[in-house]
Amino acid sequence: MLMGRYDYSIDAKGRLNFPARFRQEMGETFVVTRWLDDCLVAFPQSEFERVAQTFAEKSMVKSRDIQRFLFSAAAEVQPDSHGRILLPANLRRHAHLEKDVTIIGSRNHAEIWDTALWDAHEAAFDQADIQAAMEELDI
Repeated sequence: MLMGRYDYSIDAKGRLNFPARFRQEMGETFVVTRWLDDCLVAFPQSEFERVAQTFAEKSMVKSRDIQRFLFSAAAEVQPDSHGRILLPANLRRHAHLEKDVTIIGSRNHAEIWDTALWDAHEAAFDQADIQAAMEELDI
């Protein structure tokens, strides 16, 4: 399970250190693509294939824009010997990644955020909304 917060800096070539604990769960090669809230998502190959299969079972008409959003920007990445992944420029632009980057674990995937955006997003969490959602999910 992917969990925790890790803060890094992205270098001028677009390389980003990826947490060692996450690399173990992600495997040798994994997929990074655009995600909601102006961040990126990293999926292990098997989980990304499961997402693709979910779309295959749905109406193309209803899911085509979501598929375009996810798959057109998707990149397979492989950490180098220093544990860094290379993020393509289009993905860096989508998530506003320039220097300070935060990677968070979210159970079966990781999210890659501009640190200032993550901090603002986290500060906006409404405890009452989270409590209501937890009650709705019977947690």
